[in-house]
Amino acid sequence: MAALAWVGTAVPAAAAETASVDFSTCSKPEYPRASLVNEEQGTVTLAFLISPEGGVVESKVEKSSGFKNLDKAAQKALSACKFKVKVKEQTWTKLDYVWKLD
Repeated sequence: MAALAWVGTAVPAAAAETASVDFSTCSKPEYPRASLVNEEQGTVTLAFLISPEGGVVESKVEKSSGFKNLDKAAQKALSACKFKVKVKEQTWTKLDYVWKLD
């Protein structure tokens, strides 16, 4: 099997954000092996409840990529990130993560 290159990107899902992810605080999601073998790709929309300190309190899949393995991998990795918060209370923010094979 040839190795497949992939690009993963995360972008704010909503225009008015109250928090933004700090990618220097976490690792990029790893493409699940089964998803590589099956050549799965897509965009998952995740929602994060962010504490005033920028930590993730809760996360959920708002819109699936169509592949459970991709959704779970993005949710797990991005839940470890810290966020830059623009408000003084807990707030929900959304993020799209794009899984794409080259």
